[in-house]
Amino acid sequence: MRPSGRAADQLRSVSLEPGYARHAEGSCFVKFGNTHVLVTASLEERAPPFLKGTGKGWVTAEYGMLPRSTHERMRRESVAGKQSGRTQEIQRLVGRSLRAVVDMTVLGERQIVIDCDVIQADGGTRTASITGGYVALAQCIGFMQKTGMIAKSALKDHVAAVSCGIVKGTPVLDLDYDEDSTAETDANFVLTGKGGLVEIQGTAEGAPFSDDEFAALLRLARKGCEELVALQKAAFA
Repeated sequence: MRPSGRAADQLRSVSLEPGYARHAEGSCFVKFGNTHVLVTASLEERAPPFLKGTGKGWVTAEYGMLPRSTHERMRRESVAGKQSGRTQEIQRLVGRSLRAVVDMTVLGERQIVIDCDVIQADGGTRTASITGGYVALAQCIGFMQKTGMIAKSALKDHVAAVSCGIVKGTPVLDLDYDEDSTAETDANFVLTGKGGLVEIQGTAEGAPFSDDEFAALLRLARKGCEELVALQKAAFA
C-alpha cells in the first residue's frame, strides 16, 4: 500500500487552472496533489541575440521555490546571489520540454518566458511545471493569434511530464515526497501528446534497475501522460 493509498498506476489529484494570473499573456495554477506551482508565460517582442535576423523565436523557462514551499524556510536564491545547480537543471529541462512542441518560425523573432514558481512542494515540482507550463504557453500563443501577431498556432503537439519510480520493489506512478525520498529508482518522463519521448531522467538510488523494470516505468509514464494531456485539453474546453 502506498502512503497516499493510491494504486500503483494512479496519479495524484491533478488540477490545471488557466488564466490564473491576470497580467500575464498566459498562466496556469497547477496542482499535483500537495505540489502547487504557479506558471506564467510572458511574451517579449524580441528574440535572444543568437537568433537575431533568423526570423525564429524562442521559448525559455525560469524556475524557483518560495522560501516556505518546503518544511523549513529556504533562503531566496536572489539573496544568496546565485542559482543552485538543481534550479538551473530544472529550468533548462522545462525550456527544452516546451520547445520540443513549438514551431519557432511561426513565433517570429519573439521570446516567450515561462516562469515556474513553486508555492508548495511535495515531490514532482519539475513535472508539474512542465505540464502546467504547456497550458500557460498555449494560452500565450492563443493570445498572439487573437491579436494578429501570428496567423496560426505555433504549437505542434501537447507535452506533459510525470515521475515514476520503484518503491519497495514496486513500480509506481507520480511519486509524492514520501515515496521520492525513499525510492530505489526515481525517474522523470517527458512525453508528447502523440507519445513521442522528449526526455527521460532516471537514477538508481540503490541497486541498478533492469530492462524489465525500466519498461514497467515507461508504461506507467505513458498512462500518466495520456491522462495529463486529457486534463490539458479539458482545461481549454
